[in-house]
Amino acid sequence: MLRWINPAVFIACLGPLARLAWKGFHSLLGANPIEVITHSTGDWTLTFLLITLSVTPVRKLTHQYWLIGLRRMFGLFAFFYGTLHLLTYVWLDKFFAVHEMLADVAKRRFITAGLTAFVLMIPLALTSTKGWIRRLGGKRRLALHRLIYASAAAGVIHYIWLVKADLRKPLQYASVLGILLLYRIAVWVRTRTPGTLRATDMKTSET
Repeated sequence: MLRWINPAVFIACLGPLARLAWKGFHSLLGANPIEVITHSTGDWTLTFLLITLSVTPVRKLTHQYWLIGLRRMFGLFAFFYGTLHLLTYVWLDKFFAVHEMLADVAKRRFITAGLTAFVLMIPLALTSTKGWIRRLGGKRRLALHRLIYASAAAGVIHYIWLVKADLRKPLQYASVLGILLLYRIAVWVRTRTPGTLRATDMKTSET
């Protein structure tokens, strides 16, 4: 199934970039195109982070186990749009003025939060290859993967601190992230209950 689904999902994930390019080519980015590009790439970075985090609970609740094969792609697209978001700021907004960017990081807390979110995605992207997955092993890879929760949280904080007034959209992202975190906590608590631990031990002894 994934042989057919993967290319379709890959093309769909490129849709936001294609839409931005089409708007830019037809001069439809408005009076402030840099702001439009910045907000669009930032929105899609958060969206793909949350989609990545949603794969495991959706897979477990619906028993659609093939979905796990898409998680890495969604995560890499989150990093891809995050890179475009950062490049828009560094290149189009600041024209690589290092001193201005350092001053922004020091003075503007929303930029500090956004940079933190991006930096936390870097090790996830670098270790997403099959070779690195084999080197890390299951437990270390799982521990590293938890950085995505911190990255998503920093991204949401970045958005909230950025808009200040109209918080509806960033709070929507925060709500989705909150639900995913609660699910994760519920699963962790369930696996620590005595009954669940005994069942796990029985399964291990049988195998």
